[in-house]
Amino acid sequence: MFIDKIRIYVKAGNGGNGVVSFRREKYVAKGGPDGGDGGNGGNIVFRIDEGSNTLLAFRYHRKFVAENGSDGAGQKFHGANGEDTVILVPRGTLIRDAESNKIIHDMSGDEDFILCHGGRGGWGNRHFATPTRQVPRFAKSGLPGEEREIILELKMIADVGLAGLPSAGKSSLLAALSSARPKIADYHFTTLEPNLGVVSTGGETGFVMADIPGLIEGASEGAGLGHAFLRHIERCRMLVQVVDISGQEGRPPVEDFETISAELEKFSPELAARPRIVAANKADLLVNGEEEFPMIPELSEECAALEARAKECGYEVVYISASQKTGLKRLVDRIAAMLRELPPVLVYETELTPEEMEDDLPSADDVVITRGDDASFRVEGPWIDALVGRVNFNDRESLMYFERSLSKYGIIDKLREAGCEEGDEVWIDDISFEFVN
Repeated sequence: MFIDKIRIYVKAGNGGNGVVSFRREKYVAKGGPDGGDGGNGGNIVFRIDEGSNTLLAFRYHRKFVAENGSDGAGQKFHGANGEDTVILVPRGTLIRDAESNKIIHDMSGDEDFILCHGGRGGWGNRHFATPTRQVPRFAKSGLPGEEREIILELKMIADVGLAGLPSAGKSSLLAALSSARPKIADYHFTTLEPNLGVVSTGGETGFVMADIPGLIEGASEGAGLGHAFLRHIERCRMLVQVVDISGQEGRPPVEDFETISAELEKFSPELAARPRIVAANKADLLVNGEEEFPMIPELSEECAALEARAKECGYEVVYISASQKTGLKRLVDRIAAMLRELPPVLVYETELTPEEMEDDLPSADDVVITRGDDASFRVEGPWIDALVGRVNFNDRESLMYFERSLSKYGIIDKLREAGCEEGDEVWIDDISFEFVN
């Protein structure tokens, strides 16, 4: 079974709680607070699985929860961090937000991607000791881990995509050019799932070719099998349109060419505009099995019409016989030459802005600002905890997003109303800032 789109739920681990504890040892009077911090929750991490080309593993497993961080302990013992949950997906998988359907990340590179960060562990009471508050009897709870529902959508990564009507010979061509072994038979819709093959161009060079189930008229509107799998050639740098020129199906080749071109245009004008070669297959049936096919346009008016129409669209026609493996070298050479001039395989950028990532934050109305005994200001509340948990303070853009959020949601105005002035110290979680008015 081939599955290329599925919805799952993921949740990072919660942070462990800080602990309230005091040092109690023989001969140590008034040892003071020694409560340890809670451990951080585990992350939800996506990783490429090179041996997989389907999302079948998610058919019965659609909920992934990372391990929570452990609570802290006395003697300043830090709680254990939660283990990350690593989710393996095929290369080319898109991670989409389930609600907006926007792309979060494209799993096309080799790097792991952290989708949900685990909650930070809470502080033990030792962090809250001051010269005027020497016996703090409170600690901080751990923050909850991020969670979301997502859609995994597989778009296979290939340099060349094969498109054509059923029984045009796409699977035979892929089998003749690569080590792939797709199912081949003399009836329509033999191919029920996409297939990938690596085509060698000599030495250690080559390209990846994708074969999808045959298209029929109306495929762009859901007819047949092809529409469900057209996404797998959306990344392709170029297309090879396979056309049966033998006349066995009782249709002129130019009609088949126009049918597929129209369906590609309806599905995606961008895909239809990709560079293309027309592979005129089953040419051996017109020339009694000769090795080369130089005279076919002169022997067949229908082939001449196909070649004229293809050239009108700017496409080259290459005559081949996939079953007899003739004419294939010229086809591979032409594909390789075109690929050298084309940009790399499409990689999708994220469509979510940092502001859109704020949608699952708690309400900023519950933020509380207090003034400590040392005249510093402390900003507290679930909203600020959740915001801090998703900011990387070592990254300039992430820090700018943090500053914009404080201003956008009125935290800066609340600090002014609380009496915060230029140069005052402000604490947000365990981070200290100097207030700039």
